[in-house]
Amino acid sequence: MSRLQVVSGKGGTGKTTVAAALALALATEGKRTLLVEVEGRQGIAQLFETEALPYEERKIAVSSGGGEVYALAIDAERALLDYLQMFYKLGGAGRALKKLGAIDFATTIAPGVRDVLLTGKACEAVRRRTKQGSYAYDYVVMDAPPTGRITRFLNVNDEVAGLAKFGPIHNQAQAVMRVLKSPETAVHLVTLLEEMPVQETADGVAELRGAELPVGKVIVNMVRPHILDEAAVRSAAGDRADIARALTAAGVSGSAKLVTPLLEQAADHAQRVELEREQRAALSGLGLPTYELPLLSEGVDLAGLYQLSKELRKQGTGS
Repeated sequence: MSRLQVVSGKGGTGKTTVAAALALALATEGKRTLLVEVEGRQGIAQLFETEALPYEERKIAVSSGGGEVYALAIDAERALLDYLQMFYKLGGAGRALKKLGAIDFATTIAPGVRDVLLTGKACEAVRRRTKQGSYAYDYVVMDAPPTGRITRFLNVNDEVAGLAKFGPIHNQAQAVMRVLKSPETAVHLVTLLEEMPVQETADGVAELRGAELPVGKVIVNMVRPHILDEAAVRSAAGDRADIARALTAAGVSGSAKLVTPLLEQAADHAQRVELEREQRAALSGLGLPTYELPLLSEGVDLAGLYQLSKELRKQGTGS
């Protein structure tokens, strides 16, 4: 299994939740997972009900079997200071540049620098080894930018490598791309069973493949249970009197007036079931493994994250 798991998805599909659940699912049986945030929203801290993440790796959860989940909110300015120290040994001079505003200028204005720093920090965690020679983390899970920006975000190192033909910047960009375009990486896309997210997922898969970036799985989030299909609704519509009698027998007052709104709700449900069937067919056409996560009716809290991680393990992730 790929050691760098990148999670993207259209806004509103719950990609941060899925990334967090995936990190928990991978951190099983004593394994260590690093969950990385790159957008500065502190969504991971909120999900794990902890204080805002600093620019350092902090343990935030323990999974089944004693596995550990660490988290890191990558800050581009701090990452640039690390980079300057690593390659140029600037030390205090780097801090002086920050005071002068040069660091902020470089990460805001220079084309692609911010994304290079963010992806580079994640790839460094993937490659990092302990003094004993083992990997520091078994897996790194990145909560990445949305689908519309994911290919450019991951492929920006190629652009920078093209601008800098030699030297540390060129070498760093090439090293990052060797990780991102290798079997060490898998880019998963989160979607809902709705037309727009599914279409954006299909477009994202095509862009990733066009850039030769490794596409992993499609994860369908917030899947609601199916109760009735259209055939069942049509059958029920012909038995209005039976429905009214059943409601009366159940002690529901005014049952005759409830039949029509109940049938209308059932028809809406059946229509949604049919639309979701169409979206599943569209996702199937992508030729990728697909996982499904249920809608948690009470919202996602820490207990819900563990529930979702268990569901991912059942479907094969983390094995």
